[in-house]
Amino acid sequence: MTARGDGTRVVHSAPTSEGEPFLAGPVFAAPYHLGGADTYGRAHNPTWRALEAALGELDGGECVLFPSGMAAISTLLRVVLSPGDTVVVPSDGYYLTRTLLAEMPVRVLEAPTAGPYPPFDGVRLVLLESPSNPGLDVCDIAELSARAHAAGALVAVDNTTATPLGQKPLELGADVVLSSDTKAVSGHSDLVLGHMSTADVELAERVRTARTTSGAIPGPFEAWLAHRGLGTLDLRLARQAQNAAALYRALREHPAVTGLRWPGAPEDPAHEVASRQMRRFGGVLTFVLADEAAVAEFLARSRLVAASTSFGGLHTSADRRAQWGDPVPEGLVRLSAGCEDTEDLVADVLAALA
Repeated sequence: MTARGDGTRVVHSAPTSEGEPFLAGPVFAAPYHLGGADTYGRAHNPTWRALEAALGELDGGECVLFPSGMAAISTLLRVVLSPGDTVVVPSDGYYLTRTLLAEMPVRVLEAPTAGPYPPFDGVRLVLLESPSNPGLDVCDIAELSARAHAAGALVAVDNTTATPLGQKPLELGADVVLSSDTKAVSGHSDLVLGHMSTADVELAERVRTARTTSGAIPGPFEAWLAHRGLGTLDLRLARQAQNAAALYRALREHPAVTGLRWPGAPEDPAHEVASRQMRRFGGVLTFVLADEAAVAEFLARSRLVAASTSFGGLHTSADRRAQWGDPVPEGLVRLSAGCEDTEDLVADVLAALA
């Protein structure tokens, strides 16, 4: 059978038999009758497994689900790192990852996503994020993975911004892919969830065991909601990218806007690398307004753009990232294009900037 398209894969990500619902409901059990595959709710849940199977198939590896993206990252770090190990992290990536590592007994080397990177000799883990959040720079995952592996290092890629449909880090050579599924995977701004996937079965089992031991387990209802949302990921990404492209065209010559970034634009500095390794571009773009007051005025005047610190949902949202401590200009806005009609969204944003 020929390879199925993205829309078919996400819609049919929970195969069921005749007489069963398309997507089985969440299982809330704590103990189970012993003798089957499941024993206790902290270790096993069929609702987790259904979503893990779907996300693992999309990523190309074995998936372990977590109650948040940070829970996935922190568990991986605890499993693969020992005191004194060296870790390379993006200086322009998600700030809480750097905060977490600063509290661990490890040596941290920071590098901008677009490079240059330090030598990987003696490094235990190279943690990449591409496109970066919030700057939207990209790195050559295949090249950096080859360099890291030659030095004996593991490579993990935070794939939240790209999504499993937009980029496949495991196919590009990474050992682990991480994601905050709070964002585009679930897509409806109504839950917090995360996952990691790897082709290394032994590593997946170690991470799963750490999840059971620590109790960092996802709720079955959240897992079920995310699986339900996953079915429209292809459709949502298509509209969000369409809206991001239209906003980019509308804003690239706007006198109030500087530093406009979207990897899908041919003139974007990241486009050459992004076009080689990304299967599709998402709905997140960034730009800079004059200052904090200009961002506040833009948000107050808009009728369709919500002030929100997440991204990837149905509703267009914007976040002034400096307020959270990101090392960015005070007026930098991360805008997440939603699924509104393109003409309506562009008209609203332009009116809010007028």
